[in-house]
Amino acid sequence: MPPVPVVPDSLAALLSLLRPCFTAPTYDIFCWLLVGFISQVGERTVCGMWQAAGLAGVFHHSRAHGFFAAARWSPDELGLRLAELLIAKLTPAGEPLRFALDDTLFHRSGRKVFGAYLHHDPHAGAGPRLGFGNCWVVLGLLVHLPCLARPLFLPLLFRLYRPSRPEAPRPSRPQLGRELLDLTAARFPQRRIELLADAAYACRAFRELPEEVTLTMRLRRDAALYAPAPPRSGRCGRPRKKGARLPTLAAAAGAPGAAWREVTLSRYGKRSTARLMVIDCLWYGVLGEQPVRVVLVRELKRAKGFDVALVTTDVKAPPEQAVARYAERWAIEVSFQDAKQVLGVGEARSRSQQAVLRTVPFGLLCQSLTVAWYALNGEAEEDVRRRRLSAPWYRQKSQPAFADMLVALRREMSSAEYTQGLPREGRSAEITHPSAHSARSAA
Repeated sequence: MPPVPVVPDSLAALLSLLRPCFTAPTYDIFCWLLVGFISQVGERTVCGMWQAAGLAGVFHHSRAHGFFAAARWSPDELGLRLAELLIAKLTPAGEPLRFALDDTLFHRSGRKVFGAYLHHDPHAGAGPRLGFGNCWVVLGLLVHLPCLARPLFLPLLFRLYRPSRPEAPRPSRPQLGRELLDLTAARFPQRRIELLADAAYACRAFRELPEEVTLTMRLRRDAALYAPAPPRSGRCGRPRKKGARLPTLAAAAGAPGAAWREVTLSRYGKRSTARLMVIDCLWYGVLGEQPVRVVLVRELKRAKGFDVALVTTDVKAPPEQAVARYAERWAIEVSFQDAKQVLGVGEARSRSQQAVLRTVPFGLLCQSLTVAWYALNGEAEEDVRRRRLSAPWYRQKSQPAFADMLVALRREMSSAEYTQGLPREGRSAEITHPSAHSARSAA
């Protein structure tokens, strides 16, 4: 039998839970490509994954391309099954599930790439902030690991956004995000879901949310707010759906006697003091008759106005909790950067429709699987010690980053490859933990 990539036992146990998403031959190729994608330190093209898995010249590379372009498997089903695994292993039982929603651009080139258009690129340099490529709407789970003080965002569900045309109307990014939210809510009907999004998703697509779903997002400064509907007058005719128009946010913040109060907030891993103002109202033009709570945040250094305006449908939550909850949304930006800069997601050069719709989701799901593996098998203290030993000037490091998790998984893969076929009692510590041995020797 030709040699095939060795999957470590710890990773194989994790991947076996995803086996129902594939046929038997496709599952083997999935495992091989995942090993190749994680192991590859060069370009993560499809052939690059195949080469890093050690399969170049062993099997024809059409098997790898066929996995993305023709094989029977669904990124949605794979993401939802992975979500079940992550929720069971990494979230407290009975606690609300916290998801974040956003979109990101993966740059591509070539007129024949499916779904590639000019999009707004906030990370572009000088000149027009435009980029050509595939824009993906991503929904993922926010988790807290014992070894980290900050939350991590784990991508799970994906939709490719294509701008609408008069001759070809297509869903907007918020509509795609609502589709992903509905899939998640249907899969976990007994769990409360807290969704976080930025102001770009503040639109009518999120009206009439399921009862167990709450939404917290950035509020536009020009939002038209209304008082709750008054009680019925007893007269004939349709009852009022909203009350009187409220002052603008700027006017409300600067009004004499505005109800600002000073609170201690937990944001971005730090505790700080700020002033909050709460307005219970309706955002009728966007969320209809859904009661909402608007929270204005004013930093102590600011004398008037406000810094951030948030809106949440969770009207029972304390306002400082809504602010801390929204601050966790920043984890999605960190995750996107790690996916592109560290893991190399989006470097595949697929052009056909089916392959384009699968390569980026596959890479982002590999990122989530890496974090899941590390949460169950990683040694955070040892990894931090090893990193500080190799870079003694990095004195402030006290927690592992995603790059450390990726290195740890690669080390496990190398160990499994070298120890294949050896009895466990005959395995040397220098082989099973080569980096730890070299670190001790250097010390």
